[in-house]
Amino acid sequence: MAKETKAAVAGAASKNSAGDKKAVKTVAPKAKKKFVSPFSLNDPLQSKFVNSIMKGGKKELARRILQDAFVEMHKRGAEDVLKTFEKAIKNATPSMEVKPKRIGGSVYQIPIEVTAKRQMALPVRWLLAGARAKKGQPMFKRLATELMDAASEQGSAFGKKTEAQRAAQANKAFAHLARY
Repeated sequence: MAKETKAAVAGAASKNSAGDKKAVKTVAPKAKKKFVSPFSLNDPLQSKFVNSIMKGGKKELARRILQDAFVEMHKRGAEDVLKTFEKAIKNATPSMEVKPKRIGGSVYQIPIEVTAKRQMALPVRWLLAGARAKKGQPMFKRLATELMDAASEQGSAFGKKTEAQRAAQANKAFAHLARY
């Protein structure tokens, strides 16, 4: 009896949908595309960032932190996560800094240009220090927050860059002592 009712219902349903123009079509809702992290260790900037995150040789954990930070940035509204990441690094990169030099018994803060290698190391260090200083959330969320802040010219890493630039500008009078 159960087989008969199932067959009757199936037959009635097929007659309704085939012959009845008023049949209601159910459309499945469009599935959202799953975000695929643009993480790649072939990118030297991302590789440097992973190596700087890493503590105690746990590279896989460092990779996961950066990947999860990219996913979190996407959830918070960053359209192109890689461009946001690169913009955060660029916004936190100083062009000038001061270096103390002892000349004639006095110590002068002499402004110098930041080398290319140091220009890559300083923003990474500052971004991670800012993320590690925050407490109460997982590291990937703190890192995502710090990267988004730096991309929008806020946060502790951007503050350190402006502080270094300001110190170099204030001590511009001692630039002639750089040759000693």
